[in-house]
Amino acid sequence: MNDISLSAITSQVLYLSIVFILLVFPRALQKYRIPAPLTCFVLGMVTVFYVADYSQDTTLSFLAALGISSLFLFAGLEVDMHELKKGFWPLLNHLIVRCLAIFGFTWVGISYFHFSFQVSGLIALALLTPSTGFILESLHGLGLDENEEFWVKSKAIAGELLARLLLFVFLKSGSSGDLGTSSAVLIAIAFGLPLLFMFLGRIVIPFAPGSEFSLLIMVGLIAAYLTKQIGVYYLVGAFFTGLAARQLQERMPTLASSENLHAVQLFASFFVPFYFFYSGMIVPAGALQLESLWKGLAITAVLLPFRVGAVALQRIYVSKDAVKSSFDVAIALAPTLIFTLVIASILYEKFFISDTLFGGLLVYAAITTLLPSFVLKKPLSLDVLGVDNPPVH
Repeated sequence: MNDISLSAITSQVLYLSIVFILLVFPRALQKYRIPAPLTCFVLGMVTVFYVADYSQDTTLSFLAALGISSLFLFAGLEVDMHELKKGFWPLLNHLIVRCLAIFGFTWVGISYFHFSFQVSGLIALALLTPSTGFILESLHGLGLDENEEFWVKSKAIAGELLARLLLFVFLKSGSSGDLGTSSAVLIAIAFGLPLLFMFLGRIVIPFAPGSEFSLLIMVGLIAAYLTKQIGVYYLVGAFFTGLAARQLQERMPTLASSENLHAVQLFASFFVPFYFFYSGMIVPAGALQLESLWKGLAITAVLLPFRVGAVALQRIYVSKDAVKSSFDVAIALAPTLIFTLVIASILYEKFFISDTLFGGLLVYAAITTLLPSFVLKKPLSLDVLGVDNPPVH
């Protein structure tokens, strides 16, 4: 009995220590412009290599899933179709250029590096897709003006919608039968979510005022689990949930209210550090080689100037925006951390890419995430407590 009690106490102390370190230490380093998510990720690697291997811990795995799901639930809630319509033509131009870039780099991967269509397409997505949830969480701390924030937010969200579609296509393109079955399930989820929310709005919300936040989180987790089961990861279901709730704003105004949006944002800011910490723990030892660093630097040298330049030139010559403002928007859209981490994990687990390529993708993700911190003079953070005025819709 004493051994059991001691083990339980030790486990509780361990989790309390992890929570304390993840919520305090990364934020303390932000004064040096080190993004908090990167600190959490490095802490995960340090823990698994120098302390103990908790990568099989089910509690930490669940907290990580909760973090990534809540972050993409928040990203879905941020999708405002009316705002996207305001910038329809510039956004359409942006998406056309993005599609051409993704398929262009997919072709390069197939032709010159002999990757399969699936692997090459997923790598292109990992390298070219900004992490919308991460960018939206950090947007208010980047020092951009209102117009610049609008375009960063709109382009990130539009790119996210496109990336979701292409992620699904690339993952399921290996089998026409699997693609058809998964498409049917995904369509059922997309159409079923609004119906589920309306059903819950009739039988739960009138009798339990204030339950909207709980319903959002629980439905988001269920949808995330379902999409994970069909092989397209947690983030798709969570994003669809937020999107469905936002589109029901007129019928169910309390569901996607500004208060609920801020509550989900706070919820995500608490749990997302666990996702980065856990992601750091599952990095293979073989990824920590000099070859990984050189591959990451080479990818960055080619891709980062291309991405920043493409977005900036579009704004300068198509939208007739000022040069400085155009580059500020482009740099704010640079971080790919979450999307790169997610796809790199999928590539490693399902398509068995090399350890060094996995490591190279991580190096690239780290550099793109550090860029706004040093160029825009603001450290990217997932701490929303510093936002004085939460977004109101």
